[in-house]
Amino acid sequence: MKEYAFGIDLGGTTAKIGLFKTTGELLEKWEVPTDTSNAGEHILENLAAAVQGKMQEKGLSAAQVEGVGVGVPGPVLNSRIVPIICANLGGWGKRNVSEELGALLGGIKVLVGNDANVAALGEIWMGCAKGCSSAVMVTLGTGVGGGVIVNGKVIDGSHGAGGEIGHITVNRHETAICGCGKHGCLEQYSSATGVVRCMKKLLDENPDTPCTLRGTDFEAKDVFDAARSGDALAAREVDEMTDTLGMALANVANTVDPEMFMVGGGVSRAGDVLFTPLREHFKTYAFKSCRETPIVAATLGNDAGIYGSVRLIVGE
Repeated sequence: MKEYAFGIDLGGTTAKIGLFKTTGELLEKWEVPTDTSNAGEHILENLAAAVQGKMQEKGLSAAQVEGVGVGVPGPVLNSRIVPIICANLGGWGKRNVSEELGALLGGIKVLVGNDANVAALGEIWMGCAKGCSSAVMVTLGTGVGGGVIVNGKVIDGSHGAGGEIGHITVNRHETAICGCGKHGCLEQYSSATGVVRCMKKLLDENPDTPCTLRGTDFEAKDVFDAARSGDALAAREVDEMTDTLGMALANVANTVDPEMFMVGGGVSRAGDVLFTPLREHFKTYAFKSCRETPIVAATLGNDAGIYGSVRLIVGE
């Protein structure tokens, strides 16, 4: 195997890029803006320019680079093709990213994965699940992402939608519409935006109940902080949120039986006020042999995507 590889985590605002040794050592990381104008027509050429610029700066030839891995915010087929339009990339998608970016890089191998799946790969390679062969990652941010690894392989499915944990239906009576167009998705309750939405609903439904958040422009972090400080209504929201998430994770455990769950994203930084009730609710819903499955905080943070993207290349 060649000595170097690049990992790219493509987001709607920026692309995070890492230069790695193929042993997994991160040598340097940086970001470039994601140009979503004109349906993102310049995205791949800008990524190619960023990689080639770093190769030139470091004096690396193509013969020294094993490949470039890319995580994208959408489904991926055969580690190469993005089959649909990615909503937060300005209409970019429906293309063979491996072929197009590979050509721009002069034939360097390019492999592609869903961003949540590659984050899971990163954690299982060099993060909190190192040494595990099967693990599930759930990211609690603006939305809820998921990545499922079984026996070292990403379960991406026949439509590239494997691991879409955020769109498991947890409330078939929900009238609000999820961003995906469905009703009652996990994302509507357990994402940062979901926590705020549900907390506002609780405040409206309990106008006479004291709450430190009432009348403020609060975020998900504030809800968890208030619950930690003893605010009863905020604590109720956290309990309901972790109950819903625990039920969803139990259903995943009953299906793929992972060695552990990894929880990442901004919401995961809430710490014990999130994890303690989550673990208890999970045990309530999980099949008996799965009840002790560890649920831990992911450790690579925002770098999980670039680590996992490289793993696409070196894990072949």
